[in-house]
Amino acid sequence: MNSIYLDNAATTAVSPAVLETMLPYFTEHYGNPSSVHATGRDARKAIEAARRQVAAAINANPQEIYFTAGGSESDNWAIKGTAFANRKKGNHIITTAIEHHAVLHTCQWLEKNGFTVTYLPVDSEGRVTPEQVEAAITDQTILITVMAANNEIGTLEPIAEIGKVARAHKILFHTDAVQAVGAIPLDVQAMNIDMLSMSGHKFHGPKGIGALYIRRGVRIDTLIHGGAQERGQRAGTENLPGIVGIGKAIELATADLEAKAAKTAALRDRLMDGILERIPDVRVNGSRTERLPNNVNVSVRYIEGESMLLRLDLAGIAASSGSACTSGSLDPSHVLLAIGLPHEVAHGSLRMTLGTDTTEADIDKVLEVLPGIVSDLRAMSVLNAETSTVSDDTFYCPRRNA
Repeated sequence: MNSIYLDNAATTAVSPAVLETMLPYFTEHYGNPSSVHATGRDARKAIEAARRQVAAAINANPQEIYFTAGGSESDNWAIKGTAFANRKKGNHIITTAIEHHAVLHTCQWLEKNGFTVTYLPVDSEGRVTPEQVEAAITDQTILITVMAANNEIGTLEPIAEIGKVARAHKILFHTDAVQAVGAIPLDVQAMNIDMLSMSGHKFHGPKGIGALYIRRGVRIDTLIHGGAQERGQRAGTENLPGIVGIGKAIELATADLEAKAAKTAALRDRLMDGILERIPDVRVNGSRTERLPNNVNVSVRYIEGESMLLRLDLAGIAASSGSACTSGSLDPSHVLLAIGLPHEVAHGSLRMTLGTDTTEADIDKVLEVLPGIVSDLRAMSVLNAETSTVSDDTFYCPRRNA
């Protein structure tokens, strides 16, 4: 087991308080929430309490919260459900080139089923503008789906402004907020959000539970038929312990959010600045200012990200890479390619995402270990300044306050 865990964007540990809250719902309060007896009614009360907790975290009404199996299911339901419920109005969807595959693959599937999709390009920091979104709208547009924060490079999108554009044109707006919930403040009313996806295991809740916010009055197709659960929209006996867990987790994650985010952002900047100071030919991917407080993503010239991951793992440090080599693909991250990185640079990416337990000592340990790893790998690499086709300008990364 790694002594330093910097892969919190992939998943987080269930917090002890969340686990303690969940445990009775496995063995004591195990009733079926659809049953009319006291045991069932107790289970139903627990679900509705969790629904209120989730709603409060994003300034929604509890009746606008629907529990799902996770972020990918929420994304699929929001996009497919909207598309088929509104296909008589139009068949056009707008999204971006850097969405999570739960969004991109869903949109690609819809293209095979009679819909058209515009994939907006992003700038070198991974941001799309409200003006781009508005320019892409046609009389057939029925949905705009733009993520709140990118899972790889941490860039925050101008969600409130895009929501305002969508509302002005009377087009439904969905945001994949899986990485954003518990990391930055979210207000579905102020941001003009019609649908919002989240996943419990990204903010110290259990795996296998998520939620979809659907604004009152928005009609989307039923996800699963066969029962009256989730107001007839998603049949199946509810994951009672998971729902209780996500309720407690989001309550804890959003308490004192600004103070926790500021503390994490300071550690993030300590790590990013330390890497830039100690290792030459490195660039930060994503925005330095409009960024998740816990996300560090860098490209290291002349070596592959997977090699860095393996060496860090041996040193007791868990991280991830923008390279998809570990999944059996030779293609680098679609996000890094979308922000303009050449393949060889994208393959040399490293993502480190901090958690609530990350300390200054953890950051200092990474800064102590990583330069030596990079130096060793570069000494063995066939890539060098003479063989590389990448311009030095690709690696110019000004300091945050420059």
